Amino acid sequence: ENVDPQKTAFLLRKAWTLYSVTPLYGFRRARLRDYARLLSAFIAAEKQKGLAVEVGVELDIKVALSSLADLRGSELDQAALLVQLSSRSRASSRSSEDKLVWSGWFCSVFGDDLSENVPENFTCLPLFLTHGAESYTSLVGSWFQKTFDCCFRRLAISPLNLSWMVAMWAGCKLDRAASAVELVFSMPRLSQPLDISYAIHPEDAKALWDTVQKTPGEITQEEVDVFMDCLYAHFHRHFKIHLSAAKLVKVSTAVASAHCDGIVKILQSQYLPGVLMLLTELAISQIQ
Repeated sequence: ENVDPQKTAFLLRKAWTLYSVTPLYGFRRARLRDYARLLSAFIAAEKQKGLAVEVGVELDIKVALSSLADLRGSELDQAALLVQLSSRSRASSRSSEDKLVWSGWFCSVFGDDLSENVPENFTCLPLFLTHGAESYTSLVGSWFQKTFDCCFRRLAISPLNLSWMVAMWAGCKLDRAASAVELVFSMPRLSQPLDISYAIHPEDAKALWDTVQKTPGEITQEEVDVFMDCLYAHFHRHFKIHLSAAKLVKVSTAVASAHCDGIVKILQSQYLPGVLMLLTELAISQIQ
C-alpha cells in the first residue's frame, strides 16, 4: 500500500528472470557511487578479454546503482537496490541519450525469516530480478559474487507454487476489466511436445475461488487443492483429458504471470508488494 505507482511503473509489464541470492557481506549503502564505478570498470575489463557483449559495436557501458526505498515489507527489510546498465556508442554524438540495455534489482519484501538470523555485516536482499541479455546478467552476477562473497542461483517455480499463485491472483479484486485466467500444461511422455492452454473467464475464476476460500485473507493448501481440482473436473467433463496427469508450467492472470523457468511479469502496481512477498519467500526457501 505504501508503494508509489510512479516510482515503480518501470517494473511492471516486463519479463523478469528470477534468482535467489545469499546475504551480501560488507555491502555499504553509502558507497553506491563507488560500486557503480567499480562495476563499470569490471565490465569494461571483461569486454577487453574478448567477452564483448555486442560484437562489432564499440559501446561504453554506464552503470547506475540506486535505492528503491518504497520496495520493502517491514522495518527489518533492506530497501531494494536497482542496478541499471546503459550504453552509448562512441560513434554517436555526446548529446545523444544513453540507451538502457539491462536492469536488475535486489529486494526483500517481508524477508524477516532470513534477516533475523544473519550477523551484522551481512545485507539480506534474497530476491534478484533481471531484464536484459544473459551476458550482462552473468557479468553483474560475477562482480557481486566476488565483491560481496554471495552466491546467485536461478529460481525455478514448482507446479505446486504455480497453483498457489493462480489461486491467490484469481481471487484478487481489480478496478477495471480483467484479462482471462490462463493455465498452460505440458503433457509428459509424448513423442512430440504438446502444451494445453486452459483459459477461464476472470469473473468465473474469482467466483470459484470465493466459494472455496473459507477465511478471507487466509489461504490453505487444502483450498488451493480444491480450487485446482474443480478446474480439472470442469476440463475433463468437456474434453475427457486429465490435466492432473500433466505438468503445470505457466499461469497468467490480470495481476501477474509466472513461468516454471522462473520468469515473472507483474501487471498491477497495487499487487506488486504481494507478488514480491511470495517471490521473496521462494528465494529464501532455496537459500535455506
